[in-house]
Amino acid sequence: MKHPKELRYSEEHEWVKVEGNKAYIGITDFAQDELGDIVFVELPEPGDEIEADEPFGSVESVKTVSELYAPLSGKVVEINEDLEDNPEYVNESPYDKAWMVVVELSDEAELEKLMNSDDYEKMVSED
Repeated sequence: MKHPKELRYSEEHEWVKVEGNKAYIGITDFAQDELGDIVFVELPEPGDEIEADEPFGSVESVKTVSELYAPLSGKVVEINEDLEDNPEYVNESPYDKAWMVVVELSDEAELEKLMNSDDYEKMVSED
């Protein structure tokens, strides 16, 4: 499984790509593999506020429904509308096509609690 070095990771298996004061958020390759085939993705609306460690949406697979937990707090400025018609992107391309939301960060200090790829790799290898 790949975990790109330039991303940050949460204990709930979300990834974060920071660009300026915005962050792209999605779920990791490990998470999509554990869930199985994704059939539906529920996301917040642009303009919604999300809070770190709180649910902001869900993914439904053939096995289960799993909450998405915000790795950071902020205002949703964009959602990946392609996932509505193509939820399989989460399985096919979790780091590229399947970003879920773009958030305008409200507290950049929250980035410090996220793991780098090496730490995330260690965590998932212990599961």
